[in-house]
Amino acid sequence: MNDDDDLIASFHSGQLHANVASVPDGLCWVSILSCLLLACSYVGSLYVWKSDLPRDHPAVIKRRFTSVLIVSALSPVFVWAWKDFTGIQPGPSLLALMGIRLEGLIPAIILPLLLTMVLFLGPLIQLAMDCPWGFIDGMKVVADPCFWSLCLSDMRWLRNQVVAPLTEEFVFRACMLPMLVPCAGPSTAIFTCPLFFGVAHFHHVIELLRFRQGTVSGIFLSAVFQFSYTAVFGAYTAFIFIRTGHLVGPVLCHSFCNYMGFPALSTALDHPHRLMILSFYVLGVVLFFLLIFPMTDLLFYGFPTPVCTLTSTPGSICS
Repeated sequence: MNDDDDLIASFHSGQLHANVASVPDGLCWVSILSCLLLACSYVGSLYVWKSDLPRDHPAVIKRRFTSVLIVSALSPVFVWAWKDFTGIQPGPSLLALMGIRLEGLIPAIILPLLLTMVLFLGPLIQLAMDCPWGFIDGMKVVADPCFWSLCLSDMRWLRNQVVAPLTEEFVFRACMLPMLVPCAGPSTAIFTCPLFFGVAHFHHVIELLRFRQGTVSGIFLSAVFQFSYTAVFGAYTAFIFIRTGHLVGPVLCHSFCNYMGFPALSTALDHPHRLMILSFYVLGVVLFFLLIFPMTDLLFYGFPTPVCTLTSTPGSICS
């Protein structure tokens, strides 16, 4: 480590200890209960409307938009109440802790999304090979205002690409991680926070059972898979949030992953060009793990990031 690194580390350590000089007794219980209450409020808001219609019906989607947007707007109150109750006095503002700030905004918009696209290199290549449009035709469609007008008028598109990524990342990352990091540390918080996110998606089981969309065993197996997938994805966006200190990166990555869906490996194995596609699958995963720390280097986003100032044990995640 050179002199500049020593200076940065000393500054970082001093700022951390200044912000969290003493951790109150029972902090972890208060943090976990606050996160649990927040998760229950988010999921519970989806069911305040009584309806016999399925979840994809436009009327149901519109009502749920109202519910989750209200809960999301009230979520900072949970963080403020937690801060007031525990007596923790962070240096950064409440908005900065929740990833709403200007410093490092441009890299936070570009780099995490590029990193996620690298991970999906195989599916993207497969999508490009199977797409009936050429590159120029595709760009014309993207630049056409009518295309975006159709998207914005589609309630399912708005839910999957805009409202769900924005509200879920705001509630489950921006509001929960500032409460979990002082208690558990950044590394543990990254793997604790997604548990609330994963469990929150179990509510889909209720609707699948209610409308008898499959066998009971099939529905629960699907729920277990979804929990696992959303927990892993939640850990990734929690990592992005802590490393960049911005909300925008996780939101864009979430929207992109919702669009791509889970990689269709079975389709790739049956593809006429499967060797090439599978090679890109492997290359994407390798490049992702090689680039995950360089592309989320804290120096791009402002050192230290706001959430990292809440812990006295930053570890490799916050340094």
